Amino acid sequence: MRSVEPEDAEGGETPAEQSESDASDATTPGPALDRPEWDDEYLDRVAERLMYNYDLEREYAVRGERFDLFGAMRMESQKQFLHQSINYANHHAMEYMFARRVESATVAELERLVELGHELADEWIEPDEEHYGTDFTFVLVADAVPAEVRAFVSDFADRTLLKFGYYGHYEVNLAVVAPADEDAVASRNADSVAAFTLWSDGSPAVSDGLLRRLLGKLRR
Repeated sequence: MRSVEPEDAEGGETPAEQSESDASDATTPGPALDRPEWDDEYLDRVAERLMYNYDLEREYAVRGERFDLFGAMRMESQKQFLHQSINYANHHAMEYMFARRVESATVAELERLVELGHELADEWIEPDEEHYGTDFTFVLVADAVPAEVRAFVSDFADRTLLKFGYYGHYEVNLAVVAPADEDAVASRNADSVAAFTLWSDGSPAVSDGLLRRLLGKLRR
């Protein structure tokens, strides 16, 4: 049964007035996107997947390297006793994601990005007892994934403990994506690359690996 709301009762808008109102609503623009927009349709669709968990920027430059897309995500977790004001085991984790289009992906470029990750770790991480981990994820978007690049990325792993793990760790992750071929390769913990594989059914919403590792630590 349809309930009668005040605007439906006698004395409401006439059909003509309602038509004018509907026309006005149709021309009213929707809410603005809470993220930058990319002229590159592929990267714009990737950004649409990332926007709910990452702060996104376009045309990002750092230490002489330029990236079409940059994203940052912070995760925090804590245990509570009786009340939220009584908490302990506070930890936080970060992920920084850097992505750019390239004419061709090479091992030399990936090695240079790995070095960049270590340099940024020295500058950006504030090591303390609450720091669980920071991931630096670099994604190259290319026309194809060469065999030597696939071998390099699939075997790649680079984790550094801070003060023997007492201050957490940081990890450099790599991925190369070829959207035209619906092909991608990623290093062991580059879980967030799922956002770049638009053809897959994997959930792109969050870096599951980093979150899973953080939750695993808290459950111990």
